[in-house]
Amino acid sequence: MTDQDPAPSRHGAGIDRAEEWEGLRRQHLRPKADRPASAARGVHHVALFCRDVPTTIAFYQDLLEFPLTELFENRDYQGSTHFFFDIGNGNALAFFDMPGLDLGPYAEVLGGLAHLAISVEPERWAHLKAKLDDRGIAYAHIDGTSIYFSGPDGERIELIADPLGEMYGSIVL
Repeated sequence: MTDQDPAPSRHGAGIDRAEEWEGLRRQHLRPKADRPASAARGVHHVALFCRDVPTTIAFYQDLLEFPLTELFENRDYQGSTHFFFDIGNGNALAFFDMPGLDLGPYAEVLGGLAHLAISVEPERWAHLKAKLDDRGIAYAHIDGTSIYFSGPDGERIELIADPLGEMYGSIVL
């Protein structure tokens, strides 16, 4: 458990981009009342790779309590499993295994996944945090509502107790 660890030092502490960000806000950010409706209906699914289907199911369904909803052969790669977990609000988290391919270890790279942030109710957040503690799964506790930890293949997951559309007290949608 890393709940009691001090906050890590911040990278880029000497960089000040406040003026640049203010310019981007002025140029691109419209007041909520003036924003058009999104062309999207929502996230259908986010797809990640996994090495081992049973391990991934155990982690996401049994530990994190995201129900497995479907499992079938990947249409793009014969023998590959494509399976889905319900992460609430009509959204799914999907995985593929790719037998016979050496995909290598997970890496945060430009254009890749930095982390997947999943909103959970505060009571559920505390319950899941306790389950991580019970299993000895290390996490970084960032403020009172956010924890980051790695999934079975190194993918970074954030559980955040903030409501959808909010982050650390700011409305983001």
